[in-house]
Amino acid sequence: MIEIEARLSELRAMGLWRRIRLVSGPQGPHVVLDGKPVLLLCSDNYLGLANHPRVREAAADAAMRWGVGAGASRVASGTMTVHRRLEERLAAFSGRESALLFGSHLEASAGVIAALARPGDVVFSDQDNHASLIDGCRLSRAEVFVYDHGDTEHLAWGLAQAQGRSALIVTESVFSLDGDVAPLEDLVELAQHHRVRLLVDEAHATGTLGPGGRGALAEYGLEDQVDVIIGSLGKALGSHGGFVAGDRVMIQYLLNAARTAIFSTAPPPPAVAGALAALCLLEERPRLVDKLRLAAATLRAGLQDEGFDLRASGTHVLPIVVGDPELAVRICELALARGVFAHPIVPPAVPAAEARVRLAVMASHRAEELRAAAVVLGAVARAAGFDPRASVAFDEPDEPDYQPDQEPQLDERYQPAHAGPFDYERIAHAA
Repeated sequence: MIEIEARLSELRAMGLWRRIRLVSGPQGPHVVLDGKPVLLLCSDNYLGLANHPRVREAAADAAMRWGVGAGASRVASGTMTVHRRLEERLAAFSGRESALLFGSHLEASAGVIAALARPGDVVFSDQDNHASLIDGCRLSRAEVFVYDHGDTEHLAWGLAQAQGRSALIVTESVFSLDGDVAPLEDLVELAQHHRVRLLVDEAHATGTLGPGGRGALAEYGLEDQVDVIIGSLGKALGSHGGFVAGDRVMIQYLLNAARTAIFSTAPPPPAVAGALAALCLLEERPRLVDKLRLAAATLRAGLQDEGFDLRASGTHVLPIVVGDPELAVRICELALARGVFAHPIVPPAVPAAEARVRLAVMASHRAEELRAAAVVLGAVARAAGFDPRASVAFDEPDEPDYQPDQEPQLDERYQPAHAGPFDYERIAHAA
């Protein structure tokens, strides 16, 4: 039996202690945290639509028309007209025949993989896949072959060893922690050559890549070359929930075989209506995707000027790998003291040697504030004992006796008031 208090003490000692930070008011490029406005760089609200007036109004109207909750699972009485409308729009947006909503992205990932792979089958999973995909592999009880990240030669070798067994390849398109893109064309070729199914998770690509934000698969013209596409309503679409898209036969099968769809309450109507409104906005304003791309390029350039190695990220997700959980936490605490809200990624999300600060850009960020944030992150990294240009920690930090609640001493402190005409008093009052 796990000794809970002892385990918590151990997590604290290892620098793996997690705490919830309370945000006042809506999600946006800036939020009020503990009564102070900060620049938000750890939200997946990539297009800034979570707080858009049309999205909020659609959610409120849906609550009045259909109620707050769906009341039952999709296969009972939980499917309403608003669910069907969003599924039809998502199918068209994804370039597939049909789509199916789930209560969350995790439910979609876990339910679909477990429905497509069984004991005796083999699931080929990228080493850097998201935890939701990993959990789906475990729930399937199939044999899991974890191939090296993005290494199609390793995957090809594994497929050859499978010797004709039923198999499924599972990958993210945009990897959630490194921001790099999977070798999708090669994966499609391998899947077709070995006659196995291919599942691509577009959670971090939907609304952010491809023509009109239709995803990484659309960028390469591969939408109809994969068996199942998984997406999220809780990232660029600013709402909550998940979906899968594919041909009609596949979606009908998943409706009958995915336990997370059969045994979970259907997504709440306000969230569904909000996502539908966000999708309509995206289709009306495809330049939002260009704005996101430009914002990400601005922050990337600023961080590279500070000496940070951002690995292969070419998207809106930017990793700063520091290789030590306590150091990642400390950098984020120092950055927050200077008005920049970033998030540390530590075990079990990644191995300790891969601990990092994960930065996520929004289309609603301003170029000048992103450049200022890059300077702050460079300064606090050095203050914490991490040299961005050497990509290693050093022994003597240049700021003595760091305390999380101490007043910032660096001249490079990010000043929200200098970032643009944002009414923080109004935000705080509204909260």
